[in-house]
Amino acid sequence: MTEPMTETVADPVRVVLERWKAAFDGHQVGAMADLFTQDALFQGFGPKVEAGRDAVHAYYAAVPDDRTADVTVLNTYTIGEDAAGGFADVTFSDPHGWAAPVHLSLVLRREHDTWRIRQYHVSRVVTDH
Repeated sequence: MTEPMTETVADPVRVVLERWKAAFDGHQVGAMADLFTQDALFQGFGPKVEAGRDAVHAYYAAVPDDRTADVTVLNTYTIGEDAAGGFADVTFSDPHGWAAPVHLSLVLRREHDTWRIRQYHVSRVVTDH
């Protein structure tokens, strides 16, 4: 379970993405799902938008255990004390040479004293047009 954050965090997106990466790389499905709000909107590699923490859990449970994520935060912002967002480049990979670079956008909401992902969207990076 995610540790509650009682201090004010200057860049909650970076903090949440650090936790997300650690959970993803360790294939800790419960920890990943806990980073999301109960009503989260989630757009992964699948063709449709999923809703809710249970859908996020099911999505990550289906990801092979040997996948990892390389995350580069590009831009972050806050809106007041309870909302934040940002963009990152992420490359998912496995030890067999598979790699999928994506752009990731996030919207966070603070619930009590914990920042959670309210909206998550990846889009594959395509270099041939």
